[in-house]
Amino acid sequence: MSTEIYTKAHDIIKAKRDKAIAENEKRIQEINGRIPEIMKINTSLFSTGMEILQAVKNGGDVQRHIEEIKEKNLVLQEKLKCLLVSNGYPETYLDIHYSCPECGDTGYINSNFCDCMNRVIGQLRADEFSRNTYLELSHFEDFDLKYYQGEDYARMKKILNFTKNYADTFTPGAESIIMSGNTGLGKTHLSLAIADKVIRKGIAVIYDSAISIFDSIENEHFSYERSRERLDSVLNADLLIIDDLGTENNSKFSVSTVYNIINTRIMRRKSTIISTNLSIKDISERYTGKVASRIFGEYTPIQFSGEDVRFQMKRERRKVK
Repeated sequence: MSTEIYTKAHDIIKAKRDKAIAENEKRIQEINGRIPEIMKINTSLFSTGMEILQAVKNGGDVQRHIEEIKEKNLVLQEKLKCLLVSNGYPETYLDIHYSCPECGDTGYINSNFCDCMNRVIGQLRADEFSRNTYLELSHFEDFDLKYYQGEDYARMKKILNFTKNYADTFTPGAESIIMSGNTGLGKTHLSLAIADKVIRKGIAVIYDSAISIFDSIENEHFSYERSRERLDSVLNADLLIIDDLGTENNSKFSVSTVYNIINTRIMRRKSTIISTNLSIKDISERYTGKVASRIFGEYTPIQFSGEDVRFQMKRERRKVK
């Protein structure tokens, strides 16, 4: 992982912690102003550390003194909660509300990255890897069914509803999908719309064309450093979307990389979406039957149909002129 990504992720997590603490301070000031008795209780609770130090300094039965201080604190905390509730506040109103309760917005649990830190890092990696895609240009709301007729309309309406639900309910480990069909039927549009929705949930998504993905992995593999950062990102993203599988350079390296990505992500229960113009037969011939078996045995197939939408739109523009 690059230092730049780690620094950005650390700053994002720190900003969340700073915000949670600042908001807590505002709530404390608000309550202290409205309920003076709570301010007295808070003052007593905040002085606990000094009381414990004093007990240690005085000697004697230190453990008993500490237990007495803890018991007194519990009584004060219960009284504080009762006062909050009786004044119309939730009893947790003065707690610090971290965005990640697991790590308290530190990004770490026992010196390991917390899941929240991994999600931020994953998202930053995905953003870096997908910065040249056009996520902002494709949304479900923009997918126009008027370009499909008869049985094609019925099929594409089902596909639109399926992909909407897939994006709305997506969680890491969701089913993988292969979208197949001729050019210009909406495979890229709907896969981009899924990416847009899932990214907004803060889930790490990598979206790119097959050409770009496999070229970048190959260049990385045969570089002087022989780095694996790009490949690791592709293998570990919560959702990987490969657009136009089959348009990449047909080489032994790309074929083995396709199998490695598909097989590894299946084993790690990572969600993948593939769009392609290739048929099952084409995939078997291009990548071997083993690759086709993994894809069509594990992925949910979605077959697009209809007339090329881009061609229809071009025809409409000519009529207008």
